[in-house]
Amino acid sequence: MEKRQTKRIYRAKRIYSPIKQRILLLLQAGVALSFAGTVGRQLRILGEAANEWKEVDRNYLKQIIREFYKDRLVSEEENADGTKTIVLTEKGKRRAVTFSFGSMKIKQPECWDGQWHIVIFDIPEKHKVARISLRDKLLGLDFFQYQKSVYVYPYPCRNEVDFIVEFFEIRRFVRYGVLTEITNEAELLLRFNLKKPPRPKSS
Repeated sequence: MEKRQTKRIYRAKRIYSPIKQRILLLLQAGVALSFAGTVGRQLRILGEAANEWKEVDRNYLKQIIREFYKDRLVSEEENADGTKTIVLTEKGKRRAVTFSFGSMKIKQPECWDGQWHIVIFDIPEKHKVARISLRDKLLGLDFFQYQKSVYVYPYPCRNEVDFIVEFFEIRRFVRYGVLTEITNEAELLLRFNLKKPPRPKSS
């Protein structure tokens, strides 16, 4: 029983290690990692690697790359000069997207422009899991549940919402909009601790 529990903890570390997540995300972002030799044995990271890679211990980086290669998260592409470049496989890309999703944050501008960003959805019961996951993600990003399937946020978040709906494959059930006025606005201002900016004077 004790051995089984230890194994489960080890597997969780392999999947959720922050350094491994960072390596996958760097590869996803197109930060090149070239090497000489072979992934399996004589892996030698080239000295001109990007600065992002230099922040990771070389020996540990090689160990992780070998592990990713074994798990089929990465493959290698040969360059004209005989060196090779590590690239994500389709499986690796899916894993990187999952990490991006989990660490998502919405940037907040210094000043609020007075607009409300609204997400509306009508997701069929057969997609119940996606509906619940979307709701939980919006709440996790600090959206306010205005009505049962209507969520409001005070800052621009179109890119993040697009990413979420693509992640859950529910694009056709979700709508995004921007409002300058909304009823019961006082409740939203209180919820987000905001003050309505003055309207520009008409000329």
